[in-house]
Amino acid sequence: MSFLEDLDQIDDDELAELYAYPADLDRPWVRANFVSSLDGASSGSDGRSGSINNAADKRVFALLRNLADVVLVGAGTARAEGYRPVRSREPWQGLRARLGLAPAPVLAVVSGSLDLPSGVLDRVEGAGPVLAITSLRADPERLEAAQRALGADAVLQVGEEHADLGAALDQLGERGLSRVLCEGGPTLMSHLVAADRLDELCLTLSPLLVGGGAARITNGGPLACDLRLGHVVQSNGVLLTRWLRR
Repeated sequence: MSFLEDLDQIDDDELAELYAYPADLDRPWVRANFVSSLDGASSGSDGRSGSINNAADKRVFALLRNLADVVLVGAGTARAEGYRPVRSREPWQGLRARLGLAPAPVLAVVSGSLDLPSGVLDRVEGAGPVLAITSLRADPERLEAAQRALGADAVLQVGEEHADLGAALDQLGERGLSRVLCEGGPTLMSHLVAADRLDELCLTLSPLLVGGGAARITNGGPLACDLRLGHVVQSNGVLLTRWLRR
């Protein structure tokens, strides 16, 4: 474990090295990124994570996106947070080029109903492509609409009743998308843990108490996932932690 005094004293290259994915991956590596208040809320009173994060969290958020091949998100979170196809901005474009990554990450949206948020279907100049992950029971009309909007090979049907995340991750790996970044929400996170496919968690602890009934970073039945602390970075009371599976 390493403890670094101040995020502001770490330049972008050092930060990228600190959060680097393992080299020579032979399977998808799944990293989740969340922010939480001190009393365990994954969002503020407006239901969005943006109301409990700050500049330090946003810096690491941007870095993690730009280290990834694919950003994985649930449709509910994509809708609530206003997701659109992912772009890479300076200074991260140079980092992606040095790492041999595509110009921008793919956005993969998990939706059993294929009721995709309109924002993810927007045309965004310089953004990466969008994939939809659903089950074999997806509504045929919505399936056809998603295939028209995204492309026939951009809709992954995996699992009978519900999207099979393990099978979806394997298919992403076959497409060369091995550096996976899960940005939530809590239900998708729970499914990843239950499927034993979570490799690491990057968790920002915001120095706030917010109360209310906000979800935790996992949502659902009991889970068991033992993690070890990889590092801690602090910035004005914000703790940016990285946890790795044992």
